[in-house]
Amino acid sequence: MYRVTMAAMVMCVGAAFAGEVRPGVLRTPDERFENLPGFDFTPHYKDVAGYRMHYLDEGPADGPVVLLLHGEPTWCFLYREMIPVLTKAGNRCIVPDLIGFGRSDKPTSMDVHTYKFHVDAVADLVKRLDLNDATFFGQDWGGLIGLRVVAENPERFARVVISNTGLPAGDLPPDRIGAFMQWKKMNQGMIDRGDIPVGTLVSGQLKEPALAAAYDAPFPDSTYKAGPLILPQRVPVTPDDPAKDANLAAWEVFRKWEKPFLTAFSDGDPITRGGDVAFRDQVPGAKGQPHTTIVGAGHFLQEEKGEELAGVINEFIAATGK
Repeated sequence: MYRVTMAAMVMCVGAAFAGEVRPGVLRTPDERFENLPGFDFTPHYKDVAGYRMHYLDEGPADGPVVLLLHGEPTWCFLYREMIPVLTKAGNRCIVPDLIGFGRSDKPTSMDVHTYKFHVDAVADLVKRLDLNDATFFGQDWGGLIGLRVVAENPERFARVVISNTGLPAGDLPPDRIGAFMQWKKMNQGMIDRGDIPVGTLVSGQLKEPALAAAYDAPFPDSTYKAGPLILPQRVPVTPDDPAKDANLAAWEVFRKWEKPFLTAFSDGDPITRGGDVAFRDQVPGAKGQPHTTIVGAGHFLQEEKGEELAGVINEFIAATGK
């Protein structure tokens, strides 16, 4: 549970004076996304779960599909260096913005942003685009959400690659729960204040101050930030979490998953380091795969080692394709 404070209520009330497309739903003005560095991609949209959801669709229309999901608090801008490498190899990249992030609509209520809501929204997009034989790649919340989407729609996916993520069910080991709980406590302070410094958080970890504006672009002010504010609190780290049963069910799917499954974690993420071991040990499709560690990268390895990571995905698709 999280504490709703006066600052959070003010954030929601302030939304009435922002760019609402309907009560309680904001849409970031297009001009916020102009002239972003290295990001010259055509936006696409689908109506999903009652919201306009943005996604990129790059590469040959008949190419093998790669679904790339971002996490918290980023958006599809995170994949700008990976997309050209993947499409050059002939792949079609589908890169959504989670609802509440990027160019997607932004519900102002944190109550909307449940784990299940985001799983259902991405699954709906996958079905509306009729994606099949897809390769899934996810990092951070992109992995938490996408692994559930794969487990609940296994017929649409041919292989899985994950980085710096997991599928927790209230059972994080002691060496990782401590670091995450520190982050969760910091995040609760942000909720109490009614704001989260998205651009500073990302650019600070990357030591690239110039990127702050690009990661702040989706959020003209704090009224747009309900999703980034609350998602850290939605990670199922306690045994009584409402997402526990669904995640345990997903694990049962993956314990029988024979399709190719690859881990490519970085060596510099204190929260997810070691999280790849459970997948390598328990997923049949992970046996004998060329699991790798991306050296010299932190949590947002798409930024630090994007081309290398895309190359790993390309090689995996080539080696496991029909």
